[in-house]
Amino acid sequence: MTDPENIDPARIRERRAQEELNIFSRLPAVYAASRVQGQRFLQFGGGLSIVEWRTLWDLCDAGPMTIRDLAAIQQSDHSLLSRALPEMHRKGYVTSHRDDRDKRQTIVEVTAKGRAAYEVAAPVMARRRAALREVLTEDEIRQFLALLDRVEAFLRTPADDLLDMEMAK
Repeated sequence: MTDPENIDPARIRERRAQEELNIFSRLPAVYAASRVQGQRFLQFGGGLSIVEWRTLWDLCDAGPMTIRDLAAIQQSDHSLLSRALPEMHRKGYVTSHRDDRDKRQTIVEVTAKGRAAYEVAAPVMARRRAALREVLTEDEIRQFLALLDRVEAFLRTPADDLLDMEMAK
């Protein structure tokens, strides 16, 4: 067992300061904080889950669409939606049917009950977006998103390509 006298607070502070600049460790923390905050907002907005909210918002805003379209809009995994939709069906928020033209595709549509749930949550979630605009200007949000796009492009670069670049030096 380590002797408490061997703990060096200065080294711990230094390590924490280093990690503050580590994008790889910050992104999961930011994502988790966003989800927790979103879930808390949604508790005031009728108790929807984040996936339910995003799906209802997309369907109410854009109309019926395929699961593939929903996943693309939400920038999420197709399987995440496929797992959430049965519960949304059970709650009566959505209906779905096979696309007549492409039987591999499922078209999802919001129901009156789903639209009502959306209408309860929408003002609460609009307040969240407005609160963010009190912290960041529209210009800063656009700059932040541009930086996120660059980070995402980097993160989608195959590790082999990055290792090859390093090895070539």
